[in-house]
Amino acid sequence: MALSAKSSQEFVPIKEINSGTVIMNDGTLRGVILCSSINFALKSEDERGAVLSQFQDFLNSLDFTIQISVQSRRLDIQPYLNLLKKREEAQINDLMRVQLREYSGFIKELTQNINIMTKSFFIIVPYSPTSIGGGKKGGLFSFGKKQTFAEKNTTFTENKSQLDERMSFVIQGIQRTGVKAAPLGTEELIELYYRTFNPGDTQKPAQAQK
Repeated sequence: MALSAKSSQEFVPIKEINSGTVIMNDGTLRGVILCSSINFALKSEDERGAVLSQFQDFLNSLDFTIQISVQSRRLDIQPYLNLLKKREEAQINDLMRVQLREYSGFIKELTQNINIMTKSFFIIVPYSPTSIGGGKKGGLFSFGKKQTFAEKNTTFTENKSQLDERMSFVIQGIQRTGVKAAPLGTEELIELYYRTFNPGDTQKPAQAQK
């Protein structure tokens, strides 16, 4: 019995990304916060204790679940090599041109022999609208009756406002530990999820919804 081919989109649990908000297939919402890193090893024992204490207080202050995600990716050095190539071609000093060429060769050889990785840290904040009543069938705006376009927009705005409050609370809490944090916008979310589901593709998605 032949298996029917399925589109890869069927395996992605995201319905759409709108106004810096991820709308899942089951109608729940997600916001994503990009976080910086801190060099814990270089801090004194007292500073480490303070960071851990602040982080513990942050976790204890939450009355909703969050997800902490760490992504490791090999650094794409090609844009930097392209920049060096342009600098080399524009250089009028012969000695500087030679040095740029040798430096480019060194960087290229180094990255070929050693995997240079970059790490990105994210906090995913969920929100489940209390108005959800139909699951996948009813979707985000299911109330047992057909809604107008204006009513749907109002519902989304209200739910997004609740999610934004959670996002602000998380950002304020995590910043007390010394970590910088900022919410991702629509285009940044599209790029993040595109690269997550297409790990071998270094290109940005062709289109981004605003």
